Amino acid sequence: MPWIQLKINHQAEYAEQIGDMLSANGAQAVTFVDAKDTPMYEPKPGEVLLWPDTQVVGLYDAEYDMQRVINQLEKSKILGKGFNHKLDQLEDKDWEREWMENFHPMQFGERLWICPSWRDVPDPKAVNVMLDPGLAFGTGTHPTTSLCLKWLDGL
Repeated sequence: MPWIQLKINHQAEYAEQIGDMLSANGAQAVTFVDAKDTPMYEPKPGEVLLWPDTQVVGLYDAEYDMQRVINQLEKSKILGKGFNHKLDQLEDKDWEREWMENFHPMQFGERLWICPSWRDVPDPKAVNVMLDPGLAFGTGTHPTTSLCLKWLDGL
């Protein structure tokens, strides 16, 4: 099914309220994104950090009446009449498979390869570990994972 994204850039202090307004006005999902490429460090336990300039993105069914949503949001004190926003059309995709396109075999050290099951093994004579990215392993790109795998290759 095709989708429409409603994007609103605002200050972090109002981002969650705007997200709640999008949800109350039919958004199927709400996401908070960095609007200005600001570095963010690990929050303390229980702390929710948003970027000083946060983009709030609401995802709507393409058939949804977006003008009605905009009209409702214009009534809020936070946004007001004529608030700055952007609407983007998203084409339908097989989202469950789309993320897989970004993962390729990765080499660690000289002989060790971590290979997703849906990709060909680049070097059949190497030590090839068939391991799909997920909750347990992740993607293998984290620096500590990479260091551990390089160390393992050296053994």
